[in-house]
Formats: sequence, C-alpha cells, structure tokens
Amino acid sequence: MHNLGQTRSSHQRNHLLLTPDTFVRTTLPGMKNAFANVHVGPALGAAFTEYTVEFEPKGELGPTAAQRFIYVMDGAVTLEVKGKRHELGARGYAYLPEDFPHKIAAKQKSSVAVVEKFYEQIDKIQLPRLIVSSEDSISSHALDGDSDLQVKCLLPDEPHFDFAVNTMVYQPGAALRMVEMHVMEHGLIMLEGSGIYRLGDSWYPVTAGDFIWMAPWCPQWFGAIGKVPAKYLIYKNWNRHPLGDAKK
Repeated sequence: MHNLGQTRSSHQRNHLLLTPDTFVRTTLPGMKNAFANVHVGPALGAAFTEYTVEFEPKGELGPTAAQRFIYVMDGAVTLEVKGKRHELGARGYAYLPEDFPHKIAAKQKSSVAVVEKFYEQIDKIQLPRLIVSSEDSISSHALDGDSDLQVKCLLPDEPHFDFAVNTMVYQPGAALRMVEMHVMEHGLIMLEGSGIYRLGDSWYPVTAGDFIWMAPWCPQWFGAIGKVPAKYLIYKNWNRHPLGDAKK
C-alpha cells in the first residue's frame, strides 16, 4: 500500500531519524554484490560516517583510508587481515585502525553496521590496535546503578581510541534517568525492541531498524516500551579535547 507521503523519518537542525521506509540503497567504491544504506556523514555536518551494508553471498565491502568499525547484525562475514582469516557471526565485531589493509566478505546474506572516522592523533599516544571480538564475550554493567539498563563497551576506554561503540539493553519500562546534553555526537541503530526517543524538542516512537543521529548538545532521552527489551548500538566521539586541532 502506498504511504501517501507519510513517514516517521525526520531531519531537524540537531538530529536525524531515519526509518527503513525511507532508506535509499547505493553502492560505494570497491563494493561487490552488496548495497549500502548511508545514514549520516560529513554532508550533514557529522564528523564520522555510518552506514549499514546488505551483503549477498560472497559480497564484499570496499576499502577505506579511515578507521573502520563493523558490527554483524545478521548473517556471517569473513575478515582477512595480514594473511589471517577471522570469522564473524551475528554480534561479532571488529575495529580496524586507519590505513589498515583488510578484506571483508560475506559468507551468506548478511547485514552489517559500519562506522568510519578519520583518526585524531595525539602526541606521544600510541596508535590503536586491531580488535576482533564478539559482543557475547563482553561483560555488561548497569548504567547509573540501574540493573534494568545494561551497557556493553565494545572498544577499550583507552586514550589511543578516539571513539567508543557500545550496546545498550533496556528492560521494558526502563529509561535514562535524565535528559542528556553533551559535547559528543552520536550515531545509533535500533537493533531490537521499541521505545520513545526525545531528540531536541521532539518525541519519536522508534523500533528495530531505525537510525538516529544526534548532534553535539542535542537534548536526548530514551525509554523502552513494549513487552520485550529494547537494544541499540551507539557510537560517540571520545577521549579527545573539545578544541581538537583548532590551533593548527
């Protein structure tokens, strides 16, 4: 049925909500048997790019000169680095440093979230290392002491990593204890369940498959609704001074 011009998607000054009915598939350089849904990037004012990739069997993701983080939402992919193969199933993930040759290919139809960002170097700080792991191997902790809201930090909180990627799981009825406003920007993919997101002065119903971008200092709050837990994957810039390299 035609939607008659209706959608939950919204593009505002300090946030973006993209729902799957408005996704437009494209191909990126080097892709084979795969399509990308580009959710956010510098064209919108973001300091990073985030997209999801839909792979056909034996599909490949092209190269990048930036740092790259991948998270397997569904299916299975193979990561090849320095002659070694790593098998990543659902909830598997990898972090690849800047200018780090690698190959990512799908073993079957798969869906993968991708974050890319150019690295912010700090003097006397070693460069970040390759990480290949699975969310299942990461311990969770309660956010602000609330056992109904569990966080898993997929990247180490170490100064040579300039961004963080976490998963957050809310039991039905759980919510952030406050409206947050901060210098970090976010990219967020709803993985499971549903809830209500406050972004700026707007309130949105959100569900699995939706993408949200939050600019710095965008007022933000989330509460889970429904009968199953809500879960999302969230990016934020991290471990860098707000001035960045403004003096250069």
